[in-house]
Amino acid sequence: MIIQFCGLSGSGKSTIAGRVKEVLNREGIRVEVIDGDEYRRVLCPDLGFSKQDRNQNIRRLGFVASKLSAFDIVAIICAINPYEEIRQEIKDNYPNVKTIFINCNLETLVQRDTKGLYHKALLPDGHPEKITNLTGINDPFELPDKPDLTLDTACESIDESVAKLAEFIVDALK
Repeated sequence: MIIQFCGLSGSGKSTIAGRVKEVLNREGIRVEVIDGDEYRRVLCPDLGFSKQDRNQNIRRLGFVASKLSAFDIVAIICAINPYEEIRQEIKDNYPNVKTIFINCNLETLVQRDTKGLYHKALLPDGHPEKITNLTGINDPFELPDKPDLTLDTACESIDESVAKLAEFIVDALK
């Protein structure tokens, strides 16, 4: 099984993925988290943040996930994954792919701002520290058409989100 997350920076993707891995490993279910930030540094350093590069990044992560899935490892692609077209491409190209939308409203994301990205993206134009490619602020994020599961981390606790996703995966493996 391949689980492809989609959600904005700071929505809780990495936290949820790591915790779900721990929970399912205790149940004897093998899980590997393919962290977008980590893989971008190691596997995809040649890619930028254009739409084409973002899509190629997801294609590579999908390929890695498919190899793990072939060995009965639940592969969680933990990335922003902003475009519906590439999410659908991954579903079309590999078996048993589930899309999980990690939803969080912008107000909560700005309050969390764990990496300082929202602060930099919201700086005035011309500011030397302004970033111009933050998904959801000044770069597009397309809401998923029909996610298999939506977790709303502004309204539910991490424990609730983890429990919902772990239960979803266990049920989908049956």
